[in-house]
Amino acid sequence: MLIVDTHVHLFDPARVPYHPNATYQPKPVPIEPYAKFVVAAKLTHTVIVHPEPYQDDHRYLEYCFEHEPSRGFFRGTCLFDPIAPATPGRMQALVAKHPGRIVAVRIHAMQPLSKEPTTSGPIKDRDLRHPKMLETWEAAHFLGLAVQMHFVPAQSVRIHELGSKFPQVTVILDHLGRPGQGTAEENEGVLKLAGLPNTIMKFSGLNYFSKQQPPHADLAPLIRKYVNSFGAERMIWGGLGMDSKEFAEQSKAFESLLAFASSKDRDLIRGGNAMRLFIKL
Repeated sequence: MLIVDTHVHLFDPARVPYHPNATYQPKPVPIEPYAKFVVAAKLTHTVIVHPEPYQDDHRYLEYCFEHEPSRGFFRGTCLFDPIAPATPGRMQALVAKHPGRIVAVRIHAMQPLSKEPTTSGPIKDRDLRHPKMLETWEAAHFLGLAVQMHFVPAQSVRIHELGSKFPQVTVILDHLGRPGQGTAEENEGVLKLAGLPNTIMKFSGLNYFSKQQPPHADLAPLIRKYVNSFGAERMIWGGLGMDSKEFAEQSKAFESLLAFASSKDRDLIRGGNAMRLFIKL
């Protein structure tokens, strides 16, 4: 069985200190115990989502590549300021340094449209309409990277505008578009992103908006709506946990909430789609 976790954050501030602009400072989650866990859980691959505490310092991601549980096990995302003039060149340099390993550039858009976007400081909430944002998306297309959006539902209208200009770019939508942070109208805007040809919805972050403990049975109608909109071939699984207990909970939620889907479709979401998109072996 193919199982690919497409959303893991790893941290070790003793080895690589958090960036001065870190938006939060989590407890350490180092590579060493995680590498043992993935072997025990029989995960096929993992995508390390480079986290905000490190900002544009990718040294710990690179350390994880060097200490992975088996050769080629990890893929990773990168984080750069999407409106900085130097970003396309920096993306290209990182991709060239780690051929086949960097699969996406992550962009955070976590504020309502009524709030003024940031232009400096922590790499977050930049204006998706900024001209340099277009250059970053163009660079992603040139480099064969996906654009991974971490966003609140209100920003779906801006994502749609960008995605319409770059229909060839794979756009990954983190955490089911965080429906708990949007109005009914804004959440419908997230579903409309399924109309773009290369949008991928990530089945992750269930605890962010479920009002129940795992297996999050209250999300069943929502999950069915997302699968019906995007199709099983455009969904991936992420956030499978760091230990056997978390993995068991996430697996139970997956099987329960997707019980209506065929075995073939669950296999695609569980790992088949991620292998096609990210691993490409």
